[in-house]
Amino acid sequence: MEMPETRAQACRRLFPKEKNYRLKQLEAAVFNPDWSGWLEATPLPAALRESLTAAAVPWIAVTDHLIQESADKAAYKAALRLTDGQGIETVLMRNRRGHWTVCLSTQVGCAMRCAFCATGRLGLQRNLTDDEIVDQYRFWVRFMNQENMAGQITNLVLMGMGEPLANYEPVRSALNRLLDNTDIGPTRVTVSTVGLLPGLERLLDDPHWPAVRLAISLHSADQATRESLMPTTAPDFNEKLADWGQRYLRKFKSRRRHLTFEYLLLAGVNDRPKDADGLIRLATRIDKVKINLIPFNATGAALAGSDEASVKRFAERLSAAGLDVTRRRSLGQDIDAACGQLANQDRTPD
Repeated sequence: MEMPETRAQACRRLFPKEKNYRLKQLEAAVFNPDWSGWLEATPLPAALRESLTAAAVPWIAVTDHLIQESADKAAYKAALRLTDGQGIETVLMRNRRGHWTVCLSTQVGCAMRCAFCATGRLGLQRNLTDDEIVDQYRFWVRFMNQENMAGQITNLVLMGMGEPLANYEPVRSALNRLLDNTDIGPTRVTVSTVGLLPGLERLLDDPHWPAVRLAISLHSADQATRESLMPTTAPDFNEKLADWGQRYLRKFKSRRRHLTFEYLLLAGVNDRPKDADGLIRLATRIDKVKINLIPFNATGAALAGSDEASVKRFAERLSAAGLDVTRRRSLGQDIDAACGQLANQDRTPD
């Protein structure tokens, strides 16, 4: 699962004596939407631009293979090719303010094997480089410019293929690069994780981890039920999560800071009153938790989403306990771009 060379690594290899500021110039160049190749990036020395071009260092690490548009034009899914021939998927979604959110992938496939997720059935092929994560955003910027689309990309969610905290360092680097080179602020970026405890602990002590939002894919406050849905669940997960959540909110203390629990409602599995009560007990131990109820999207799994009446009762029970509850709006179901549906189904070029 060797990862391709990044632009920064190529620059150091080609020009080992270059100063660090040259890498900052290179970074600023690739984020300029008006340029499409090294030779156009005139702030860089001509020798460097020519060497990068001659060495075939990719200006962008992803290329489009297939782009699909939802019927309501509120979501676009791109199947992208990487330089080694692997494939990933990324999604562009129109949000309620008329601007756009990009869903980024962090791995080719995923090793978490969650029962409700199509990506997990692929297995893990390899991690993405920070270039490959960043360049999904750059791809959509170029796409929107080419299509003369109204609105701006204002939000990023790392909820695509892969588990972000299982690819910790490239994800951290990509987050910092995106925050440094765009107008998107940290509260507009959400990293979704199944709750890998080593990664969660690591970011608490990491001075370079940015103050982005975190969303924990919880889906059940009962250990046995969660293990049946998410086989990588750690022993005694909820107890450890409660302790970690308290420390997380102390470290990143602010009026706008909260921890999100993502909860996929499944008929007869995790949508009963006792399931809601368990979630209430866990969330109230941590404080400042927002519950995001997610509809089940067809993924080929032998599961069924809760009906509207059950969802309403579940949400009302949480709200009555004083919890902040939202319901996720599902976009792009008709192009398999919704939560859990990214499966890289068309992996072979025509």
